[in-house]
Amino acid sequence: MTDPIADYLTRVRNAYLAGKKVVEIPASKMKLAITKILCEKGYILSYKLVEAEPQSTIKLALKYHPQTKAAAIKKIQRVSTPGLRKYTDVENMPRVLNGLGIAILSTSKGIITDKEAKELNVGGEVICYVY
Repeated sequence: MTDPIADYLTRVRNAYLAGKKVVEIPASKMKLAITKILCEKGYILSYKLVEAEPQSTIKLALKYHPQTKAAAIKKIQRVSTPGLRKYTDVENMPRVLNGLGIAILSTSKGIITDKEAKELNVGGEVICYVY
């Protein structure tokens, strides 16, 4: 696997498309940081880090609308890839869906959203867009 973050996003996307309630993903520090942001912003219900000997995993409880059963995440898209990194500064920070979505960035302050990066006045690598 050459891009573990793209694999993470694809697993979440496929689980929503299949109507799953829970998805299990191999854990890493970066994936855990992205998961925390998704949980804080209300895109997933909850998550749990399952410690295991060969490889820890993250269990995500996916969120759906109670009446319409529509997924909380309409689109989750990888921006920066190992072959083509995408960086941004504070002045050129991307606006996802005119401010309704979030962009997740890897900065010197850690993995944060675009709005937090503007507040902290830092730029970084754009990992993905979520809306």
